[in-house]
Amino acid sequence: MSDPIVALSMLAIFLFIILLGFPVAFTLMAMGIMFGYYAYFDPDRMWRAYDRAIEKSDPDFWERSGLWIDGLFNNRIFDLFVNQTYSVMANDVLTAVPLFLFMGYIVERANIVARLFHTLNIAARHIPGSMAVAALITCTLFATATGIVGAVVTLMGLLAFPAMLKARYDTSLASGVICAGGTLGILIPPSIMLIVYAAASGVSIVKLYAGALFPGLLLAGLYMIYVVSRATLQPQLAPKPTKEEVGEYSVGEIVIQVLTSFFPLAFLILAVLGAILFGLATPSEAAAMGALGGLLLTFVYRAFTWQRLRESVYLTVRTTAMVCWLFVGSWTFSSVFSYLGGEQIISEFVTGLDISPVTFLIMAQLIIFLLGWPLEWSEIIIIFVPIFLPLLPHFGIDPLFFGVLVALNLQTSFLTPPMAMSAYYLKGIAPPHVHLNQIFKGNYPYLAMVLVAMVILYNVPAITQWLPEQIYGR
Repeated sequence: MSDPIVALSMLAIFLFIILLGFPVAFTLMAMGIMFGYYAYFDPDRMWRAYDRAIEKSDPDFWERSGLWIDGLFNNRIFDLFVNQTYSVMANDVLTAVPLFLFMGYIVERANIVARLFHTLNIAARHIPGSMAVAALITCTLFATATGIVGAVVTLMGLLAFPAMLKARYDTSLASGVICAGGTLGILIPPSIMLIVYAAASGVSIVKLYAGALFPGLLLAGLYMIYVVSRATLQPQLAPKPTKEEVGEYSVGEIVIQVLTSFFPLAFLILAVLGAILFGLATPSEAAAMGALGGLLLTFVYRAFTWQRLRESVYLTVRTTAMVCWLFVGSWTFSSVFSYLGGEQIISEFVTGLDISPVTFLIMAQLIIFLLGWPLEWSEIIIIFVPIFLPLLPHFGIDPLFFGVLVALNLQTSFLTPPMAMSAYYLKGIAPPHVHLNQIFKGNYPYLAMVLVAMVILYNVPAITQWLPEQIYGR
């Protein structure tokens, strides 16, 4: 069996194993080491210790000294694994991950989101589907602050979802708002997913943030347009709130609430993002500033406790460890896969098809869309997107533009069954009478909005390219 066939077998076995439910990071490491042992197998290197024993005129020295173990592990795959682990831990781009995560987790526990949703619900009370619009705006801001889909969907599922059901909103409409709004954090910067893509692709993270900002806001805007249009055409799905439900507030009272709940979080996010985009701070420095700002907000809102701090630190460490070990495993796996010729055979196959850049983009995005059914975004970005990256120069596609398209596409991985994680997050905290099929049904219109956003982005690439060009030049 040739090495490229072994590489393709390696990829097929990996997909089969993770579909069985094995942990992805450790499966990647195990597969990389197993196939790497074969790829880098060197009998001369392995038996060098035995030769030393013979030179000592002591044939039993091999067995007695345990040098056979040294020979067994004298394979370059172990050197590669150690080096890849060190490279991940020393990666400057990935340093921002735990800091942004901590900012999100500490903001989540400061009761800021509850205040924000309440205020926006009051301010938007005259808009059709006002509570759903308020939930989407809150999801957008909170998702931007945290970048963790599970945290946003869970918290908004506890705050906004019961409120919408109590206000007689259609169950599917309400669930779709929470699930779709909660996924925006992996697209709108500062996003953990964009950091991971930058580390995997070598694209500048600051340019990637600038390029993803308008597409993220475009998608959020499409979500809101859909909700308002649906509530206008079918008002029974999202009844207007009564005065008893929202209360009586003067304009001055609403302004004060907005100033005290909306602007602190918005200012923190804009300060962090602005510092990155305009070169005032590196992503890691801006993330540290955001983490400190989130901590200060907990004091301002009198929500700081040692228990909340301890929980935030624990969740940050746990999630960061997952991301880092995914990188270690994926880089080991991809190095062996490339060494065996797997990347080359895929590249030759695709380039041999003689397809246009448009066809390649559609094919790549379709594959990523299908991978989103069984896999999470982190696995797709770290494992499979690097397979497409070497093909981009052949088709004349900007990797920044491709990354934003992928980020848009990966919104669907949280919304499409059978592995629609946002739906399962919501189901876990929803009332018993809310069925999973109702949640899935509510997600489908937002899948259409994602596809519309991707079509708009492809036909108007300036949405992605204008801001990076204005700030950083071509």
